[in-house]
Amino acid sequence: MNNEKLVIKNVRLETGFGYTGDEITHTTTDLFTITILNGRIDSIERGQSPAAGVDGKGYLLLPAFSDMHIHLDKTLYGLPWQATSGKRRTVKDMIAYEQQIIPELLKTSTDRAMQLISLLQSYGTHYARTHFNIDPTSGFDSLRHLEKALENKKSSFGAELVAFPQHGIYYTKTEDLLKEAAKMDIDFIGGLDPYSIDGSIEKPMDLIVQLALDNNKGIDIHLHEAGESGIRTIEYLVDKVNENPVLKGKAFVSHSFALGHLSPSATEAIAEKLAAAKVGIVSSIPFRGTIMPLPTLFKHGVEVLAGNDNVQDHWSTFGSGSMLQKANLVAQLYGYATEYDLSRCLKIATRGILPLDDEGKQQWPKEGDAANLVLVDAGCSAEAVSRISPVKSLVHEGRVAKVSI
Repeated sequence: MNNEKLVIKNVRLETGFGYTGDEITHTTTDLFTITILNGRIDSIERGQSPAAGVDGKGYLLLPAFSDMHIHLDKTLYGLPWQATSGKRRTVKDMIAYEQQIIPELLKTSTDRAMQLISLLQSYGTHYARTHFNIDPTSGFDSLRHLEKALENKKSSFGAELVAFPQHGIYYTKTEDLLKEAAKMDIDFIGGLDPYSIDGSIEKPMDLIVQLALDNNKGIDIHLHEAGESGIRTIEYLVDKVNENPVLKGKAFVSHSFALGHLSPSATEAIAEKLAAAKVGIVSSIPFRGTIMPLPTLFKHGVEVLAGNDNVQDHWSTFGSGSMLQKANLVAQLYGYATEYDLSRCLKIATRGILPLDDEGKQQWPKEGDAANLVLVDAGCSAEAVSRISPVKSLVHEGRVAKVSI
């Protein structure tokens, strides 16, 4: 337990929306002193303070950021720059390539995972949902090396783990490894494009669902398939969750590119199904040929999470590590430009936590909240999202993880 006391004075908190006529045109703020004890917010006092403590210098206090889809285990970050190859065009091409390079990557994967975590922290991220390879080439080494990195960073960074059969479950005979991983101290059972990789929607999905039920885990599958098989897979998971309500709120589909190629009416219909089953969507906010229907998902109350996915690896080099940049990308892609709409986009970076509710009432922070905070050089959430404002400090469970104020 963290028994340390931390006082941060002269920090800026949002207090409400400001209006010109009936339009929200600005966000009101004031200075506060935050006292943290045992990893939680102990008190919040309004006004400037001359007392001892870390001086927040008027920077904006926001909830710390969470990256909910990233592969910390097989990053190339920390190695010399390497762009992706145009010769590897399909997921199966990438599987074959990984089978060649993983043995060498594993030799230094713990150190590079730690470097990538440090990059995430520099952008205000204190928590991640990270996938780790479970496949015949990696065995359990990918998990073990990642666990070492997370142990070394445990005082300043948290994570939940997804056992990810990157090379297919049956395509590369990973079934027994996945069964064994499901018994370990992990959080989610993953999957990969069941139809195009394993040749069946039902067989891989039935195994994933059963492992989750038998071992009290969640589900988070990668689904790149953009056609009919992609929609059928999503609907199959929804049906399985409805049959097993214990999985509601614990089942997610990452990428879900098929949702970006539906008619408006079909999008509305599947969004309703996802929301009713409490099946979430995790997106890297793609825009190369596939614009995800996030506004429709938001409208129906589907839980939408986001992550960088790849920062620098053999799949992609475009992830920056910044979740605030992801919120900014959502604003740009979907035309969220007003003070109100920009402020709502912050939830992409914070896993849904916002300082003000939709009516402008202050809802964060509250006494007793976990002390996961960032100080940002911005006047309000809307400005932070629009300008991707610099992160000045990060606090994880009451401990300062990054300081530049």
